[in-house]
Amino acid sequence: MKPRVSIVIPFYNCPYIEQALHSAMSQSWQPYEIIVVDDGSTMHAERITPYLPYIHYLGKANGGTASALNHGIAHATGDYVVWLSSDDMFYRDKINNQVLFMEQNHLLISYTNFNYINGNSQATELNAAAVFPNQLEYLRCFLYGNPINGCTVMFKREIFGAIGMFDEALPYTHDYDLWYRAILNGYAPVMLNQSLTAYRRHEGMGTLRHYDVIMAEAAATSARYHAPLSALIASMGG
Repeated sequence: MKPRVSIVIPFYNCPYIEQALHSAMSQSWQPYEIIVVDDGSTMHAERITPYLPYIHYLGKANGGTASALNHGIAHATGDYVVWLSSDDMFYRDKINNQVLFMEQNHLLISYTNFNYINGNSQATELNAAAVFPNQLEYLRCFLYGNPINGCTVMFKREIFGAIGMFDEALPYTHDYDLWYRAILNGYAPVMLNQSLTAYRRHEGMGTLRHYDVIMAEAAATSARYHAPLSALIASMGG
């Protein structure tokens, strides 16, 4: 039977939500369900109204991206789950190519390359993800930063039972934390080197507005996992 894919879209006051939804609905491999989690928005929710017949729309009190993702994942019923930020877009073959990659390689988590786009949806940088020559270099990178764009990731839904959900106490590095837990439990995300997501850089994005706080949280997250990851790398001859 063809695998079912759930798209989870956390939404909070985002003016680009229509473009995200359009990209989700225009997939060559039709998603089994599109779940929009409204994290207590006070603006732009009316942009979702035309899509309501085609999506599951869940409301909740504001709690941050990790809580919105967890809420959506808890309601997801697909075999696979993908996360799409409300200001980003999937390219047409995102689901198709990534599901086939995961099925062929029997993966529980994968991620892909991506393109940067601007506020007008124009590409500003192609194939922006880091590409590593081997597994050791890939794992070493996590000691210094997060090489994975969360909106490129696809999960087999069962993985959350093995490694847990996103840590809601981490407003900005819940994804970085989850990749660490995946690696240390033997499920390191595997890269499909195709740009299947358009990642938008714009003035209103949290990554720019909260840069200093994000860097401090990332440093603390990295420090928490430094010893066990270093031990894993050493055991592999690194």
